[in-house]
Amino acid sequence: MKVLKFGGTSVGSPERMKSVASLITESGEPTFVVLSAMSGTTNSLVEICDYLYKKNPEGANEVINNLEKKYQKHVPELYSTEEFRKKTNDFLTEKFNYLRTFTKDIFTSFEEKTIVAQGEVISTNMVINYLQETGIKAVLLDALEFMRTDKNAEPDMQYIREKLQAIMKENEGYQIYITQGFICRNAYGEIDNLQRGGSDYTASLIGAALPAEEIQIWTDIDGMHNNDPRIVKHTEAIHQLNFEEAAELAYFGAKILHPTCIQPAKYAGIPVRLKNTMEPKADGTIIDNVLVRGKIKAIAAKDNITAIKIKSSRMLLATGFLRKIFEIFESYQTPIDMIATSEVGVSMSIDNATHLNKIVDELKKYGTVTVDSDMCIICVVGDLDWSNLGFETWATDAMKDIPVRMISYGGSNYNISFLIKESDKKRALQNLSDTLFNKK
Repeated sequence: MKVLKFGGTSVGSPERMKSVASLITESGEPTFVVLSAMSGTTNSLVEICDYLYKKNPEGANEVINNLEKKYQKHVPELYSTEEFRKKTNDFLTEKFNYLRTFTKDIFTSFEEKTIVAQGEVISTNMVINYLQETGIKAVLLDALEFMRTDKNAEPDMQYIREKLQAIMKENEGYQIYITQGFICRNAYGEIDNLQRGGSDYTASLIGAALPAEEIQIWTDIDGMHNNDPRIVKHTEAIHQLNFEEAAELAYFGAKILHPTCIQPAKYAGIPVRLKNTMEPKADGTIIDNVLVRGKIKAIAAKDNITAIKIKSSRMLLATGFLRKIFEIFESYQTPIDMIATSEVGVSMSIDNATHLNKIVDELKKYGTVTVDSDMCIICVVGDLDWSNLGFETWATDAMKDIPVRMISYGGSNYNISFLIKESDKKRALQNLSDTLFNKK
C-alpha cells in the first residue's frame, strides 16, 4: 500500500478535489491518503482565534460567517446528487455552529488548537463524500483516534503503530483510506498538532506505521529542484536524493520539504517521492537510502541569517569557553546554523534573531562581539566526502567573485555551506548553477 499526501493547494477548490480523487483511484489499488485543510482555511481559523484572544467575538463571528459562505459555494460545484449536497451542507452547518460556540466562553490555547484542527476535518469529509458519491469504496479514519504525541511533544510511534494497525484490521477491504494531516492528540488526550512538517509528517508517520511500500508528497511543483527556480534560470527537478541530502536541502532552504518530516520514513527504510499534482505523469523526486557517489545534487539558500563573532584572547586553551558560549544560545532556545573557530575567536550564525540583543549582551562577558545582519547561507549538497578530490574546489571557484563571511565544510559528508550577504544571493546561486550543473 502507498501513502499519498496532498497539501492545501491540491484540495483548494472543487476542481482540485476532483483531480485528487482521480489521482488516488486510478491505480485501483488500496491507497492511504492524507489531506491538509483547503488552502486559506487555516489562516482564517488562526484569524478567528486571534479575535477570540482579543475578546472580540463579533470579529470572530464575521470571519466564521465568511468562511462558511465560501464552503457553501463549493458544495453544488463538487456534488451532483441532492443526497450528497444535503449531507455535506448538514455537516458544514454543524461544524460552523461548533466554531461559533467558542465565541461564548473562555478562550485558551486548548480551544485554539481545537479550532485550527477543523480545517483538516472539513476537507477530509468533503473529499470522502465525493468519493462515496462516485461509487468508490472509501472510508474516513479519524486521525485523532491513532495519531498521538508523548510528554515531550514527539510522535508516540509505538502507540501510533498499534492503534493504526488495529483500525486498519477493522476496516479491511476498502480501496481508499483517508485521514487528516497535521492534527493529533497529545499525551493528555487533548487535541493538538504535529507542528513541524504538518501533514508531511503525518504521512511519514503513517507510512512507517503501516508499513507502506512508498510515501508520496504531492505539491504544486515537480519535485525538488537543483536550485531555486524562482531565482535561477535553467533549474531541473532532481531525480533522486539520499535521505541525508534531502534533510540538508530542507534545512537550508528548500521549502518543498520540512527537514524533520521524513525521519520516520528514513528509519523505516521507506522511500519518499515528491510529486506534482499539476503534472502527475512526471517522475518527481525519489528520496531513499541510496547514495549516488561522486555527484553534487543541488543548491539551496536560507535567508534572514545573523552572524555573530566573539573575539577573546582569553579563549586560547581556555577549558569550557565554547560550553559557556553554547549555553547562552541554549538558554534563549536559539539554534546555531553554522560555526567556525580559531585560537582567539568563534563565529556562528543563527536564523532566529528574537533574543539577539540579550544574547549579545551576555556574550560580551567573554569577549568582543560583532554582529552582521541580512546574511544568507548558500548550501551545496551531494556526495561531498572529503575523499572526493576537488569537489569543494568546484564550489569555492564558483564563489570566487562573491564576498564570503564564513565557510562550513566537513560537518557532514553531504554539504558545504557559504555565509554571504543576502544582496549577493542571486548572483551566488546563478554562479553555482553555471559552474556545477550548466557546464557546456
